[in-house]
Amino acid sequence: MKIVRRLSRRVVLLVVVAVAVASVGAGIALARGTAAPIGTGVVVIDTNLGYQGGAAAGTGMVLTSSGKVLTNNHVISGATTIKVVVPKTGRSYKARVLGYDRRADVALLQLQGASNLKTVSISSAKPSVGATVTALGNAGGSGTISSAIGTVTGLGKSITASDEQGGAEQLTGLIETNAGVEPGDSGGPLVNSSGQVVGMDTAGSSSGFGFQDVSATDAYAIPIAKALTIAHTISSGKASATVHIGATAFLGIEVESVATAGYGYGGQSASASGALIAGVVSGGPADSAGLAAGDLITAINGRSVSSPAAISAFVLSKKPGAKITVTYLDQSGTSQTASVTLGSGPAQ
Repeated sequence: MKIVRRLSRRVVLLVVVAVAVASVGAGIALARGTAAPIGTGVVVIDTNLGYQGGAAAGTGMVLTSSGKVLTNNHVISGATTIKVVVPKTGRSYKARVLGYDRRADVALLQLQGASNLKTVSISSAKPSVGATVTALGNAGGSGTISSAIGTVTGLGKSITASDEQGGAEQLTGLIETNAGVEPGDSGGPLVNSSGQVVGMDTAGSSSGFGFQDVSATDAYAIPIAKALTIAHTISSGKASATVHIGATAFLGIEVESVATAGYGYGGQSASASGALIAGVVSGGPADSAGLAAGDLITAINGRSVSSPAAISAFVLSKKPGAKITVTYLDQSGTSQTASVTLGSGPAQ
């Protein structure tokens, strides 16, 4: 199964007439010894979703010649491995996640062993309604970069974006366009008529990461200034309530609400508070601690758990290697306590 997630610079030569011959020779040697930057600044992202038994594809923008790449968080969410390919060059790199902001749908990657990469050109001006824009990306997960031309139809827009796994995000302050954004375009640049980036494509009507209650012709992009502010925060290593830095802690369970499960639990009603374990990763931290599918988590570190989201938020606030105490009801309804050492897992 492959889940496809969506969503030129002018050189001026100054010629100085009165120069020494030696200086001219040195300049020519320098020019001949300098390699041209690799790629166009837009790259393809391929991920392996090891715990979901699938793969995904998206797009990224190169911010530094040494391989910092900006993309959407949903492009790399759940990825156990990430490969970044520079189209038409034969070059590919393993990537690690430097950090991400789930709420803003922004992530920053670092390519391993990268150098001399071409970077994207950033616009310092905000786009205006009616302006011509082009969405560039890995449409359809083809592995090549294609383009879709449109116009800006709105600014400061808000949407509820959702993915195939049932996750949802409230995204605000977006650029709205009628460019034909497709699955695989996520994380790619929205550029102005001068080829400068004004936004990062994040949602389209036909994409795997879609949106609710809007026209089928709409597509949305995160303003590049906002995305870069988050990227700079990640680069500085400053975690916050929304920005996660570094490796992601891993509990190794799939959870759902008791109500969603649709049945009573341990003789209790389906309204019992907690999060039901629907699945456990074999050999993972929870499995090693004795937790099993069908157990109902009621508290972590003595704090009551009311929903699956509460568990996710708590685990994301921790670092791999942290020890936590999980209180749960087993399938007989008996209260149990387990000590769990969190592992290192995919970005969320």
